[in-house]
Amino acid sequence: MAGEIVHFEVMVKDGDAAQAFWGGVFGWQFGPPMSPEMDYRMAQIDATSGAAIGAGGEAKTHPNVYLATEDIDASLAKVRELGGSAEEKAPVPGHGWFAACKDPEGVEFHLWQGDASAA
Repeated sequence: MAGEIVHFEVMVKDGDAAQAFWGGVFGWQFGPPMSPEMDYRMAQIDATSGAAIGAGGEAKTHPNVYLATEDIDASLAKVRELGGSAEEKAPVPGHGWFAACKDPEGVEFHLWQGDASAA
């Protein structure tokens, strides 16, 4: 569904502490870091949404929220048309496309389009 929150991402310094907190509050079960170079841990919230912890860099004071769209190109054009800003879409190979955006007042959000053929 368009506008549905499909991914919730927190960027933190300490991945273990964040995992203990978010897992403890909501019962989310995070997997191990995705690679030795990048401490990015994912959890499945329900059938259509997930959460992630990105650790080791600068902590952000707010989560990154990813909102579903059926057509990311059309949604990016609409964001820009309505006075917001949007980066170009980027692939998550085998999963879909995302793009960072801001509304006209600078509120950050991300768009997400699932697409198994994304490369």
